[in-house]
Amino acid sequence: MDFLRPASWEEALAAKAEHPAAVPIAGGTDVMVEINFDHRRPEYLLDLNRIGLLQEWEIGEDVVRLGASVPYTQIMENLRTELPGLALASHTVASPQIRNRGGVGGNLGCASPAGDSHPALLAAGAEVEVESVRGSRLIPIDEFYTGVKRNALAADELIKTVHIKKADGPQQYSKVGSRNAMVIAVCAFGLALHPETRTVRTGIGSAAPTPIRAKVAEEFLNAALEEGGFWESGRVITPSIAKQFGDLASAAANPIDDVRGTAKYRRHAVGIMARRQLVWTWEQYRGSHNGRSLEGAA
Repeated sequence: MDFLRPASWEEALAAKAEHPAAVPIAGGTDVMVEINFDHRRPEYLLDLNRIGLLQEWEIGEDVVRLGASVPYTQIMENLRTELPGLALASHTVASPQIRNRGGVGGNLGCASPAGDSHPALLAAGAEVEVESVRGSRLIPIDEFYTGVKRNALAADELIKTVHIKKADGPQQYSKVGSRNAMVIAVCAFGLALHPETRTVRTGIGSAAPTPIRAKVAEEFLNAALEEGGFWESGRVITPSIAKQFGDLASAAANPIDDVRGTAKYRRHAVGIMARRQLVWTWEQYRGSHNGRSLEGAA
């Protein structure tokens, strides 16, 4: 196994073009596990740790540009306001040591359905900026996951930045595991309210061959909120709406039985998380909505 260590982004792209099968490594929290268990034995490892721009983030007027190697700890400490769902997901990643090393780019590169950041990225409607010596392109997160541990990257492309819209409403994230730390998700769920567009987006992890959205559940909830005038009134979500949303989210899952949990349990847990998160996020929205109403009245 040869070790390639470019000193710049341009050198990294050139190395990837010359060795398309080279496996990128930054935090190494996923790749090294596969190598240590002999699940993968690449001819080349492409070390990206000297590429400074991958560890930088930029908060724009509407979008956060998150470098692929920004550690989860930095997201938790610095981007909680702009990216609350992703910050909550970052809290659930393994241990402090791994959160200090791992980043969203590694989750995206491995594309495991159990990756902790995926539900939050789906719910937020992120875009993944990838680049090669041929140029760069933005891949919508909905099109990024193409199969079990497969993604839309071409062989010569590297993940550079993740573009995530700043939260315009409450976001939530939940993960079910057999313990509180150092655990792969049995299942996970993310939800984001987008008051500016009056829409809701979701993300499901570890309960289908790829990370997915519960689109039928979203469509139902979007219609219910609009038809019932909930966005304008800020009134309490009815139990029947919350239950139907949870049931539809559960039905969207396509899990398997494995050592971490049964398919039946995963579907059940996804439905519970969806229902609870809807109640939590809507209560947050109601608080801010009523606060704005009071300010307007004053």
